[in-house]
Amino acid sequence: MDFNKLSDDDVLLTLTQRVKKRRLNLNITQDELSKRAGVHVQTIKNFESGKSTTLLTFIQILRAFGELDSLSLFLPDPGISPIELLKLKGKERERASGSSVDKPKKSSW
Repeated sequence: MDFNKLSDDDVLLTLTQRVKKRRLNLNITQDELSKRAGVHVQTIKNFESGKSTTLLTFIQILRAFGELDSLSLFLPDPGISPIELLKLKGKERERASGSSVDKPKKSSW
């Protein structure tokens, strides 16, 4: 499936439907999943119907499935490039420098 061709709402609906299919394949009721995830059963119902949800709910559901490690496949740790590491002289970068667009000068006031 090419997620790039889907709207944000369609991506959300696709992900929530996959979670629902996973729950059904594991033969877990919405009530049981809500207890395992530590959320209200209505939260699970809202999630599975594609209503606006939070990332935290998604994480709680993955944890309840025992599949939290699947996030590593979804978004692997990019680490730091060897060139960037040389520039930083072994120190890991902690801040972004922002864009190099001319910034307004501060007033002398």
